[in-house]
Amino acid sequence: MTHTRADYPLAETQPGAVTGKHGKALPEITLDAVLAGEVTMEDLRITPQALQAQADVARDVGRPTLALNFERGAELVEVPQDFIMQVYELLRPGRAKSKEELLEAAATMRETYQAERIARFIEEAAETYAARGLFTFRF
Repeated sequence: MTHTRADYPLAETQPGAVTGKHGKALPEITLDAVLAGEVTMEDLRITPQALQAQADVARDVGRPTLALNFERGAELVEVPQDFIMQVYELLRPGRAKSKEELLEAAATMRETYQAERIARFIEEAAETYAARGLFTFRF
């Protein structure tokens, strides 16, 4: 289902469609449910579907760059935090030692986590860093 500006904000217009990783809908996440131990952190984490819905709305209101950022975020939901932080560190100018190091990170994103948009973003960074000489530690 593609969402539009009429669906925004999703939590108000379609609260039953906003679900956590285990499928618990937003109306089921109540203080009583939390106190009863029926709500876990996985029920509170954002899902790729929720981020894609936000991307749909952003695109519908003419914000394609924001939509792309939501789509990249959706790809990162299932990527382990430690790997995200490793890649983040590599993307800081002067941290990666070579273009190949960034290309390896992009390949892992693509092949292991099916994060195609993120992989393309890292590959673009590798090209830009190579062109600007940003592989040398500067600080």
